[in-house]
Amino acid sequence: MLREIRIRGLGVIDDATVPLGPGLNVLTGETGAGKTMVVSALGLLLGERADSGRVRAQAGSASVEGFVDVAADHPAARRAAEAGGDVDEGLILARTVAEAGRSRAYVGGRSAPVSVLADLGHLLVAVHGQSDQWRLQRPEQHRVVLDAFGGEAVAAPRERYADLLQQWQAARRELADLVTEQRNRAQRLAMLTAALEEIEKVDPQPGEDDRLREEAERLGHVDTLQEAARSALVAMSGDEDQVDPQQTSVVELVAGARAALGPVTDLDPALGQLSARLTELGILVNELSGDLASYLAGLDSDPARLAEINDRRARITGLLRTYGDSIDEVLTWSRSAAAESADLAGTDDRIEQLQARVEELAPQVGQAAADLTAARTAAAQELGRRVTEELAHLAMGSAQVSVDVRQHEGEEGLTLPDGRVVTAHGHGVDDVEILLAAGPGVTPRTVAKAASGGELSRVMLALEVVTASGDVPTFVFDEVDAGVGGAAALDVGARLHALAQHAQVVVVTHLAQVAAYADQHLVVRKQDDGQVTASGVVVVDGSDREAELARMLGGQSDSKTARQHARELVAATAQQPATPRKGRRRRASAS
Repeated sequence: MLREIRIRGLGVIDDATVPLGPGLNVLTGETGAGKTMVVSALGLLLGERADSGRVRAQAGSASVEGFVDVAADHPAARRAAEAGGDVDEGLILARTVAEAGRSRAYVGGRSAPVSVLADLGHLLVAVHGQSDQWRLQRPEQHRVVLDAFGGEAVAAPRERYADLLQQWQAARRELADLVTEQRNRAQRLAMLTAALEEIEKVDPQPGEDDRLREEAERLGHVDTLQEAARSALVAMSGDEDQVDPQQTSVVELVAGARAALGPVTDLDPALGQLSARLTELGILVNELSGDLASYLAGLDSDPARLAEINDRRARITGLLRTYGDSIDEVLTWSRSAAAESADLAGTDDRIEQLQARVEELAPQVGQAAADLTAARTAAAQELGRRVTEELAHLAMGSAQVSVDVRQHEGEEGLTLPDGRVVTAHGHGVDDVEILLAAGPGVTPRTVAKAASGGELSRVMLALEVVTASGDVPTFVFDEVDAGVGGAAALDVGARLHALAQHAQVVVVTHLAQVAAYADQHLVVRKQDDGQVTASGVVVVDGSDREAELARMLGGQSDSKTARQHARELVAATAQQPATPRKGRRRRASAS
């Protein structure tokens, strides 16, 4: 809960500390003393838009600091920790607004975006003023209020609906994508199929292009190769036709060298080793001559084979122009294309599966939506009844609150079990609206338009009392009692006191009947030194509180009659239970 707020340089407030306790905290004071400025300061602390025009004249800047006692596992503490703030010993929030308009925010001792304060504000405090009934002015919040009131009876069918809707929508999206791209896929599959048939018809083998190139080179220059091989063979082993009797072959030269060394090899071992090497050389020369002869014998001109090779190379070249720079790349592309073709060929099966899945899920989603609508309708009837009963105790006895749960029908959407086609959202198919009829025979209208500012605050109070669950630890009401008085004002105070049994409540009021219920009474006091007017905040108790209530009742704090009236009022409220029985109006000794 909020423990303390310190305000400096804001409007009429120069420097004031507002201590807050558990239960019902009431702020009172004379008109113009700065009660509403306390609420404005709290708004700044919770991330509302800063207004530099509210900076106190000549102050230069305004600042608001707040200390929040919050458990370490509360969502607000976790959000503050995410922003880098220290929450070990409570949460300190701060906001400064310069006269020039610049605003800064601090969370847990660390600078943070103002949006973090706003996030924390939604988790910590619900502010209800005559111009700030956001929960009733935003239509989507009507559904949030109803669902929260419905509890598990609404939450369970809502979760089932949301899960089924997600599955149904996912299947529909995938099906729509597949159907939309069906022509493109067919064209792609036809292209891949033709390409694979072309490659399969050629049937290239790994490394074949290199082998064919080598064979084509050999067959294309067979005459030149034959001449060179023949000349080399003649030089190695001689010419059988003895065209040039003077030419000496390598075989003859090596043999002559061996013959020259043969007789003297025994005379010198070194020369014997050289002679052995000549013998080895003779053997190699003979082998090389034989290889040249074999090569020459197999080197035949084959124009048919050359034409066949050139044709094969042309077909392979056609593949290389389209599918890769080498046969290996062509084969890699072919394997990838075959896999893609298999996927594309299986798309029709997937479409059939999705169509069956969509048809299977549609009635399930429709039934889940109908179940959620039924749960909301039941909760709506109970919520309307209970809020109407509460309003009877808040000077709105003739008002009737109802909660309208309806669906938006159209030509496309989700089909319900009754055959209606409605628009489906993540939260359901229902549009929820809280309606107010100010009196008998009056057509119910949305509560945001049918109620005045003060009535709107009281409707909000009634909703908070009925739906109070402890999720929001602090509620702030700014003049929720506007337009009421007497016994009706006592009922407003009783309802605020009832709400304070579950949460911390801060109320700005001008009615003593409401202030009499306070667990802690704070007075905003105005001081005037002749030149500067400043406001401060003090906690009053005992005779000081009695004097303040007397001032609120009769305008004079020192009037004996007013003080007696104040004492009776406090005694009367102290004797009454926090939550009166339904259907009965309270009676008080003071009006």
